[in-house]
Amino acid sequence: MEKVLVTGGCGFIGSHIVDLLIDQGYEVIVVDNLRTGNINNINVNKVKFYEMSILDEKLTEVFEKHQPHYVIHQAAQVSVSESIVDIMQDEEINIRGSLNVIENAVKYNAQKVIFASSAAVYGTPEYLPVDTNHVVEPLAPYGVSKYTVERYLRMFKKLHGLDYTILRYANVYGPRQDAKGEGGVVAIFADKITTQEELTIDGDGEQTRDFVYVTDVAKANVKALKSGDNRILNVSREEKVSVNELYKIMAELSSYSKEPNYGPERKGDIKHSILSNGETIKELNWKPDVELPAGLKHTLESIKTS
Repeated sequence: MEKVLVTGGCGFIGSHIVDLLIDQGYEVIVVDNLRTGNINNINVNKVKFYEMSILDEKLTEVFEKHQPHYVIHQAAQVSVSESIVDIMQDEEINIRGSLNVIENAVKYNAQKVIFASSAAVYGTPEYLPVDTNHVVEPLAPYGVSKYTVERYLRMFKKLHGLDYTILRYANVYGPRQDAKGEGGVVAIFADKITTQEELTIDGDGEQTRDFVYVTDVAKANVKALKSGDNRILNVSREEKVSVNELYKIMAELSSYSKEPNYGPERKGDIKHSILSNGETIKELNWKPDVELPAGLKHTLESIKTS
């Protein structure tokens, strides 16, 4: 049985990856410090779980004990705004923590690392949809730290022969996403709609995003174990949706009748962001299956039942 170590495996995206790996018969090892992850997101009886930071020196003991064939590296400081406020913490977790993971992958002969990167590496799009040939010009430390790890992975391939696939995520949404902190707009709206509170849209709401459902992201990660070697790939629906449209769909799905408030634009916010996914569909033999209304319905229902 092949072994996969998932860092951040109790988190929003990581836990869905863990579910899929279990379903597909992999032996799963999860490392998560539970700072933002939740142990209840995974079936602890079906994984080997270690409550541990990716910065911990004892991470090497986990690698030594289990000798994973693959590493899916999801653990990260994921808040763009927090990366600006505390750049050193962002660097420590996202760069040094990642290096601890990658070095151990090399030391204990893992075949491949799948790395969760972000659309944040591109910065302000020069054209849409953004493909992986687009210039990299991140606007915040978070994007810089993600891109730095991408460069390290490319270097580790040359120095040590460690294969990788880098997945740059669009706006991921779905069950288990926390509305607090840097929760995506879907999670924030879902939380307000479920509690019948008023919600605020930043700016005029005409800014567009590319929303991809979390199980589709999980599938891309698991597909990348066996394909897309040494490639950088976008994970997206390549679908342009404005925040106003998003609000309208969610309100209709839940009979929410409050009109939204409109606040100031968020500083440094990109107006339009859509990622090209053609390369990913071809390389990973993958496609995003969950359409936005269905994904939003699942998300809203998951909040009501939690």
